Amino acid sequence: MPQVTVTEQLLIHQKASPMATGRFTRLLNELILAAKIISREVNKAGLVNVLGFTGETNIQGEKVKKLDEFANSVLIHRLQRSGLLCAMSSEENADLIEIPDNLKQGDYILIFDPLDGSSNIDVNVSIGTIFSILRRTGENGPVTLDEVLQKGSEQVAAGYFLYGTSTMMVYSTGDGVHGFTLDPSVGEFLLSHPDIKIPEQGKIYSVNEGYWDYWDKPTREIVSYFKSPANQRKKPYSMRYIGSLVSDFHRNLFYGGIFLYPRDTRDPRLASGKLRLLCEANPLAFIVEQAGGLAIDGKNRILDIEPHELHQRVPLFIGSKNDVQKVREIYGGD
Repeated sequence: MPQVTVTEQLLIHQKASPMATGRFTRLLNELILAAKIISREVNKAGLVNVLGFTGETNIQGEKVKKLDEFANSVLIHRLQRSGLLCAMSSEENADLIEIPDNLKQGDYILIFDPLDGSSNIDVNVSIGTIFSILRRTGENGPVTLDEVLQKGSEQVAAGYFLYGTSTMMVYSTGDGVHGFTLDPSVGEFLLSHPDIKIPEQGKIYSVNEGYWDYWDKPTREIVSYFKSPANQRKKPYSMRYIGSLVSDFHRNLFYGGIFLYPRDTRDPRLASGKLRLLCEANPLAFIVEQAGGLAIDGKNRILDIEPHELHQRVPLFIGSKNDVQKVREIYGGD
């Protein structure tokens, strides 16, 4: 069976579009190279002294892991020099990352979480890199924050790299979702999961029930629904929760199910939710919709939310269409 690489597939789609210039393909290739470098370090993390904390704290108030810092540095270094970006935003950086004046600039904006699930690094649980690609809306010159604060529906592409038993890339350019697996013997991502579709009805719910006491009544009702054999499937859903967003999402994308991260009252900073709209919720919402699923903040479509801050947080309910619709119904959405 002939093997198709990411580049080959991108070039095929590029030929089908008369407006394609090849710049986007080059951008994806730079991302792929960065992911290969990160994957290499993840696979030998315990051997090269990159486990543990750096002693610093990121913009989210979280202690930074050494591997987080490494992944963030690799992505910034590679993509700043690509000549394809005009700005970047990382979950680890408080401010917009500009392209130095001495480097060539392009018209794409990259937003990323360099290492999602990094709290699981020390116990060898799957982690990942999430990315979102936008096209700048302004003219030449310095990029403004308003150009970065675009709705998720404006994304040119989105995806993630999953570093687990194998390294996978799952991405969409708005024409379906495709998965590629890294073959370390040849150093290429090969098409392994074409045209991924999430089941309309799931069988898994993923949520940290340890926060039950911090949820409001409708949220408890939602979780109780998925736990109860009285639901429409006459069978309770299985509870599967890794605590790594990209890993939980990836499993549910293939098996069907819903990931829930609602608002809670643990901390005033979490009153609007915990997950980041631009670098986590938007790219995964883009993917799940392309695969036939849904993503909402409880009532509203994630991709329709107008961002007003670089590190804006939102609640997230994402997964199989019927399961997410049930959440909207209980919360009283349209």
